[in-house]
Amino acid sequence: MKKRSVLAMVMAMGMVMGLTVPASAAENYKIAWVDGNLANESNAICTDAAKAYAEENNVDFTLLDGQGSGENQVSQIETLIAQGVDCIIVQPYDAAACQVGVEAAIDADIPVLVTKTTIEDNSICPFVGQDDTVAGEMEMEWMAEQLGGKGNIVIIEGPTGISAAIQRNDGIEKTLEKYPDINVLHTQPADWNRDEGMSLMETWLQEGKEINGVVAHNDEMALGAYDAIADAGKAGEIKVIGIDAIDAAKKSVAAGELDATVLQDVETIGKKTVEVAIEMCEGEKVDDVYNVDPVLLTKDNIADYVTE
Repeated sequence: MKKRSVLAMVMAMGMVMGLTVPASAAENYKIAWVDGNLANESNAICTDAAKAYAEENNVDFTLLDGQGSGENQVSQIETLIAQGVDCIIVQPYDAAACQVGVEAAIDADIPVLVTKTTIEDNSICPFVGQDDTVAGEMEMEWMAEQLGGKGNIVIIEGPTGISAAIQRNDGIEKTLEKYPDINVLHTQPADWNRDEGMSLMETWLQEGKEINGVVAHNDEMALGAYDAIADAGKAGEIKVIGIDAIDAAKKSVAAGELDATVLQDVETIGKKTVEVAIEMCEGEKVDDVYNVDPVLLTKDNIADYVTE
């Protein structure tokens, strides 16, 4: 009885002082997130959610930006290893380069996991994210349905060597095998960039060939393609779909411009990644893969996902 009274007193004092007991262990784990490129809106949203979750759970959270360079990320990982952090989270920009960094962390006995995009051999550590092959299948299947299984399309890819681009394209190509009457006029990368997506689309439109659909590996490139289509006076004539469901894309779908986007729930991915990292710090057994399912957003359901 006396012990209960003392415990109650301590808890009451904590409430008066505005203190909270974190959901995880009280230990202040040092967890570092090495991001591929924070200029990417999807990555920024993901890391914002991760940081907020880390703060709620008493984590000493460090966020580093690889700025679109796998070499930068490897260097950052090496620095974190030297600092002796408790866990390293890697969002790979370059699958091959980051493979080296992840292996170095494992060799140093530092828990490491990969999030959002993968390394070349993701079997060596846990992964939290979306199955990008499924996302590619989803957007191509939607396009095929819109075109009635026939027509001419162009595909705007992400950067060469990036796992998300590779897997999304795998999903697109796998789906295209079911539709022999869909002709791919062009397949070219635009490096996740809106301006480059617009430039590619302008060039293709100037060729004068009939284009019925644009399948882009992300929303930025899809939005750029739509801008080129609108400038050419062809808005509404060419179907356009992207992936990520960034705010600009969702608003564009709601406005009847972009036709569709595939939601990558990066907020959930960010939170789940830190949750798994904490479990690894605590020595818990974690799953090899945590997949967050993509969702197709069109004019029919976009109202449920757009915030003012």
